[in-house]
Amino acid sequence: MNRRAYLASVCAGGVATTAGCSTVSSSKTLSEPTVNAESSGRKTLIFTENDEEAGHLGVDGSVTSERIDLSTEIWHQDGTNVESIQLRVWMPETAMESPAEVAVVSPIEGDSSPPPSIALYTPEQALGTIIEITDLDDLADETISTLDLIVIPGSEPSTRLNIHTIIELSGGDPLSNDYTLDGELQLRYPQLTHK
Repeated sequence: MNRRAYLASVCAGGVATTAGCSTVSSSKTLSEPTVNAESSGRKTLIFTENDEEAGHLGVDGSVTSERIDLSTEIWHQDGTNVESIQLRVWMPETAMESPAEVAVVSPIEGDSSPPPSIALYTPEQALGTIIEITDLDDLADETISTLDLIVIPGSEPSTRLNIHTIIELSGGDPLSNDYTLDGELQLRYPQLTHK
């Protein structure tokens, strides 16, 4: 028996199988979410593929002392991990003249890992404040409900708040999909009064 010919044919078959498996996984952008509105200040973006929910971002806001307190929830389907979260927050009525101040107020951390990396900055080519969260460690495979924000309107009156989100999800194995969840919530807080 010719060992070299045998090994070459077995190895070629193994490479072809591995190459075929790597093409099963794909990366998909879901950018047409459904909006579920319980009120003008409490809404959820629901991202689906083939009538199955891939993930959602829920925001519940309330007005106290002329500021908006926001609680968020980020859920994703089993078998996926959150790689990163980006939220761009702005009040469109006054974003150019009198931008709102945005702060992250809650500790975002898992049970046993250090807190994730958080960056807040003003983008060069867009309105608002961007909040980027990466290095989620043991939070990556959980529902994230510990991200709370405060938004303080600028000096001009404004009642509308927009939140644009980009959430990167990775599949847990070579056969699962990676997702980019991309959408925007438009919220209203008519109880805000001018300073």
